[in-house]
Amino acid sequence: MDAGRIVVIGCGYVGLTTGACLARLGHDVTCCDLDGEKIARLRRGHVDIREPDLGELVAEGVAAGSLRFTQDSARAVTGAEVVFLCLPTPMGADGAADLSAVETVAVEIRELLPRGTVVVTKSTVPVGTATRLTRLLVREDVAVVSNPEFLREGFAVQDFLHPARVVVGAEQQQAAERVAALYAPLDARAVLIDPVSAELVKYAANGFLATKLSYVNDLAELCERTGGDIDVVTEGMRRDHRVAPSFLSVGPGWGGSCLPKDTAALLHTADSVGVDFPLLGAAVRANAHHQARVVQKVVDCCGGDVSGARIGLLGLTFKAGTGDLRDSPALAVARVLSGRGARLRGYDPACAQRSAVQRIRCVADPYLAAEGAEALVLLTDWPEFAELDWPKIAEVMRAPVLVDARNQLDPRELALEGFTWRGTGRTLR
Repeated sequence: MDAGRIVVIGCGYVGLTTGACLARLGHDVTCCDLDGEKIARLRRGHVDIREPDLGELVAEGVAAGSLRFTQDSARAVTGAEVVFLCLPTPMGADGAADLSAVETVAVEIRELLPRGTVVVTKSTVPVGTATRLTRLLVREDVAVVSNPEFLREGFAVQDFLHPARVVVGAEQQQAAERVAALYAPLDARAVLIDPVSAELVKYAANGFLATKLSYVNDLAELCERTGGDIDVVTEGMRRDHRVAPSFLSVGPGWGGSCLPKDTAALLHTADSVGVDFPLLGAAVRANAHHQARVVQKVVDCCGGDVSGARIGLLGLTFKAGTGDLRDSPALAVARVLSGRGARLRGYDPACAQRSAVQRIRCVADPYLAAEGAEALVLLTDWPEFAELDWPKIAEVMRAPVLVDARNQLDPRELALEGFTWRGTGRTLR
């Protein structure tokens, strides 16, 4: 199709990336959000989200006039051809996705949509959402399409502009083709399927990735008990063409804005239709177990008790390259340590300007996190941690002890500096 008049409702991580990238593809895009201060900043080309190339894309779109921002979604949708719903779908108390934001917006705009508009769910939504929205809209002349996002934090722009797949789910073939055509400038095949399958694709992928991560951490525990080396084991796995090489890295469990809520939502969906899903349930339980294992290593390194002990934390975000603290496994570990009486200082490149995060005193550099610490815990593998002056860190610590939950550092080099090192699935030989 020709350049489309597109409205994106929600200027969060997914919405802003979607709007900026669609504008780059030549479409006329208006992004809407209730947060007036955020809209004002975006109009100036200022992006709060830490995401490579996103700020440049936003500034480019604003300067070209192809990307606009407004609080007035009602006015914006009156001229829309396609409306993308990029709204929060957080995990509810029962594990199900909370669709209240999506449903509220659908009701607000339903009478304002031009005839023939396509409403697209870009947020991760559970099975049956397309059907629910169709009933909520009460508009036979408006189609609902599922177009799940597959954006990795830290690579969102790259993933949008160079997608492995574009999934479009709809009951109406014409509506699916209209949405698929928006991505025509990209070198990617659009997969047109039914909406239920499209809604399941994102959950299925994230459930599998969570299971894979738990599996690798289980292997790491086995290596610790048997004397194996998880890094050697996973390298051998990567050389098997049947095993995809990604998501084979150990860590303090998995987290972030997607995997915890998506696994919970998938389990809730399965339970609601009477399907047992023991494999995914075990992966979720294993994740909590491996976070607890990191805590126990710190406790063991501190002589069995961390009450009153000063512990330094390197990395707070759920992964390197992002400022996202949502469901961060680093913070899960920190909460337990704090609950046991530890005094926590933390450093993260994305959080250097914060004064505190969840009972953690944030400091401006990693050496302050290490100062006077009885143990240092590396929880997020920011590349700069490998370049730190480790002899200097050993000097400022009360005891040069490092729990390396990511196996980022060379234990032999650290041993030469006098460190006691505890890794994940590895032993110092």
